[in-house]
Amino acid sequence: MKYFDELKRTMEWLAQRPDTLFVGQTAGVPGTFMYQTLRDVPLDRTLEFPVNESFQMQFCLGLALEGYVPVAVYPRQNFLLLAMGDMSNMIDKLSAMSDGAVNPRVIIRVATGPFKPVHPGHQHIGNFAKGFREILEWIDVVEVNEPEDIFPAYQKAYERKDSRSTLIIEDGNFYNEK
Repeated sequence: MKYFDELKRTMEWLAQRPDTLFVGQTAGVPGTFMYQTLRDVPLDRTLEFPVNESFQMQFCLGLALEGYVPVAVYPRQNFLLLAMGDMSNMIDKLSAMSDGAVNPRVIIRVATGPFKPVHPGHQHIGNFAKGFREILEWIDVVEVNEPEDIFPAYQKAYERKDSRSTLIIEDGNFYNEK
């Protein structure tokens, strides 16, 4: 099994769940390397968003509060930082603020940008997994570095009974390497 093939298979599996929606940049149209893993997801399961990371996270929170399981697609961790306030102060804290009554389940899909074959610039290749783990209390942070890690991570994020949110970090270099 290859990293890319397993991501693609996993996204198609998620798309078959009746309550999932893929929300983000290149969720429904080409533009980044992540789109290729979503190219066979039905368009009615995707919501293409402009470059507005903070609003995208807020929108996904709203979907989760309405019973959906949104998959928030952020092609680069560097730009997920623009949504960090919403992720850390809203999604991560709602359960505590509501004494466990409000538990939004959002799957946040992000990647460390690939730097091969061409280095895209330092604003595209950051890996902030350690920092995310330090900041986030209720959102699980999971790195998928091997093809066999991918499906179990997304399946757990979708099927978890505690409705916690999960930040899943992919490595864009592995799309073509593993």
